[in-house]
Amino acid sequence: MACESVFTRYEGNPIVTAKAVPNANTIFNSAVVPFGDRYAGVFRVDMNDGAPELHVGWSEDALAWNLDPDPIQFQTDDPEVAYSFGYDPRVTQIDGTYYITWCNDYHGPGIGLARTQDFKSFAMISNPLPPFNRNAVLFPRKIGGKYALLHRPSDPGHTAFGDIFLCTSPDLVHWGNHRWVMGPRGGWQSRKIGAGPVPIETEEGWLMLYHGVKITCSGFIYSAGAALLDLEEPWRVRYRSSRYLLAPTELYERVGDVPNVVFPIATLVDEKTGRLALYYGCADTSVSVAYAQLDELIAFVKANSFRPS
Repeated sequence: MACESVFTRYEGNPIVTAKAVPNANTIFNSAVVPFGDRYAGVFRVDMNDGAPELHVGWSEDALAWNLDPDPIQFQTDDPEVAYSFGYDPRVTQIDGTYYITWCNDYHGPGIGLARTQDFKSFAMISNPLPPFNRNAVLFPRKIGGKYALLHRPSDPGHTAFGDIFLCTSPDLVHWGNHRWVMGPRGGWQSRKIGAGPVPIETEEGWLMLYHGVKITCSGFIYSAGAALLDLEEPWRVRYRSSRYLLAPTELYERVGDVPNVVFPIATLVDEKTGRLALYYGCADTSVSVAYAQLDELIAFVKANSFRPS
């Protein structure tokens, strides 16, 4: 199966640009979820003064988005570990509560965690992991009675390395039992990798879309692939795509503040049709969407898999 047959880009890409928020420089790497009879999202908005912010967005069709002009105000009783800035949010719904994870600043890039039920008020829970860390993604249910989190240890800069790890918590505050999931491999994912959207539970395992990075003489190139993780021991990789699913080939993916970036970060799945919508950041500048059939995506991963390592 050719990778070109799995995902089809939306013809109206990009769907969100800097025009959506006054004084924004770029809007990218943003998470969306179903919410009632419409859709809500948390969007990364880098302002023209250089400040990275998180803004709420609303949509009736998951394509045309209205973003709040003001950033999210996170509530906390512990200002020492409060929100500092917002990179690359993910949103996970667990038992009616929406949890936001993002790259926060606490003596370096780390992980922030907050909850909301209405996308109007947001309460900080804690910084679950110490710096330096990025790409934190909560699973959508407890596993073995505990919350599970994918994360990617990093450094204070533009990390030149990166493996995916998993940890668990009984209460979203105390985290441990860290397990290595997988690291870089050859080709498009040879330099570093990081978890993308919230994992999707399937009969074949947890479908984890992720980004992979290779280094060239002109810098990094970010592409998207997928893996299937064991349902009960999700640090065990059952299948992992040796070929990318999406790579920066379109102009809006190649040209921007950071060129040559496809950064997968959220999915919506239509249970009736099996269609998966993948939301991804483009060149650290805009947000786009591509579509695939879930069964075809799983078949691609299985047919083009490395041996687990």
